[in-house]
Amino acid sequence: MSDLFEGLKQKISGRGLKIVLPEALDERILRAAGRLAAENLLTPVLVGNTDEVKAKAGEFGVSLDGVEIYDPASYEGMDELVAAFVERRKGKASEEQAREILKDENYFGTMLVYNKKATGLVSGATHSTADTVRPALQIIKTKQGVKKTSGVFIMVRDDEKYVFADCAINIAPDSMDLAEIAIESAKTAEMFDIEPRVAMLSFSTKGSAKSEETERVVAAVEEAKRREPSLVLDGEFQFDAAFVPSVAKSKAPGSVLQGDANVFIFPSLEAGNIGYKIAQRLGGFEAVGPILQGLNAPVNDLSRGCNEEDVYKLALITAAQGL
Repeated sequence: MSDLFEGLKQKISGRGLKIVLPEALDERILRAAGRLAAENLLTPVLVGNTDEVKAKAGEFGVSLDGVEIYDPASYEGMDELVAAFVERRKGKASEEQAREILKDENYFGTMLVYNKKATGLVSGATHSTADTVRPALQIIKTKQGVKKTSGVFIMVRDDEKYVFADCAINIAPDSMDLAEIAIESAKTAEMFDIEPRVAMLSFSTKGSAKSEETERVVAAVEEAKRREPSLVLDGEFQFDAAFVPSVAKSKAPGSVLQGDANVFIFPSLEAGNIGYKIAQRLGGFEAVGPILQGLNAPVNDLSRGCNEEDVYKLALITAAQGL
């Protein structure tokens, strides 16, 4: 695990990156922000009343040297943010409504990212996933050619690193969704120095079973290969055929993947969520994420049960996504 984040630190250090942490009065957020600033990895941007934030930091014994605090009530660039928000929402919010909406720390923080005042945003320690993701989808939106955001976990155990997707967002992805998730997950893998070898998972290997579910994965494989012909990708695979060389040799002898996949695309959210938690709880893997992918700028969602270390790590990931 240390190697994973040491690599990220080397990538982001000295790049002048800023990460917005809207939940500025939370102890976990404050401690992580102080640590990130002290290590000169990035500039944390806390959102809230300056006096209140400083008082809380003092209460917890956290130094805010190198940390910026933006108060929506007195932010000098608010007129610029309001105008940009009204334009972005294309008639769905008046100037008056925009000013009210941008009092919300997540919307304010997301607009800072959209207007390139910050690199990315990490929230969710005290807010729901919807409160974190909704502003991102409304304002930052998905990249050109990407219809939906998706959520991946980096699964780490000793020197092993794998990508599992989608384990967080899309309940029942169709073939186009799965192809898109595969391509975006391969890009995420590269960010972590994983050379992507992508397996599209199912309960069938190369036609061993046929159903609407397996055909959806087969179509996803074809679409992903059409969009990214240079990507090392294949399917449909049962997990053992994607991961165990002897099974691959028996079940898929002609495949470009021979039990050496490292990016696994699950056919549904229930499969992905169950799969990563089995690996985590029975296999002893650490699950880093969820990392949201496919957005024009990085926004990531913490669990409300997170700790300081989770905040620290997700801020590093978010900064690396913004390079």
